[in-house]
Amino acid sequence: MARAATTSDVFNAVAEPQRREILRLLSSGEQTVTEVTEALGVHQPQASKHLKVLKKVGLVGVRRDGRFRRYRLNAQALKPIHDWVREFERSWSESFDRLDDYLRELQAKDKEEKDEREA
Repeated sequence: MARAATTSDVFNAVAEPQRREILRLLSSGEQTVTEVTEALGVHQPQASKHLKVLKKVGLVGVRRDGRFRRYRLNAQALKPIHDWVREFERSWSESFDRLDDYLRELQAKDKEEKDEREA
């Protein structure tokens, strides 16, 4: 099966690590392409390409500020990812509950062994 284009949805767009890093940067406020470039240590065309993909799927917005374009995070567009991950929350919680039970068993066993040695 052919892989979907990176601009088809937010899942594909955030599959690229540098795009996730851009989203993290933008979570603290607006950034220009130059600021993104410096923070990531990449060339401007590469940063612009990533920002274009993120903009196309709605993860970032842009506004003109004189001769600059300021990019901002559109956190609402991350909702499909959040909703998808939430589906696994119950599974994770059950796993953690089982781990807690197992740790309590180990602690009880260790306490019993310690008590037997001291007796």
